[in-house]
Amino acid sequence: MKVIVDQDLCIGCGACEEICPAVFHLNEVIGKSEVIDEEACEYAGCCEAAEENCPVEAITLEE
Repeated sequence: MKVIVDQDLCIGCGACEEICPAVFHLNEVIGKSEVIDEEACEYAGCCEAAEENCPVEAITLEE
């Protein structure tokens, strides 16, 4: 599964990191979320929840 965080849309709220810390990290230098381990989506089981709970729909999951 490919995980994409649209840096133009991301507001740096940190919800994705809170929901799925194995995959997402809030980079405090740039104030945006980034994917730290895309492969973790396969076993973490939380990427879909992070995508659904992103308030600005900045996360996209692709098969």
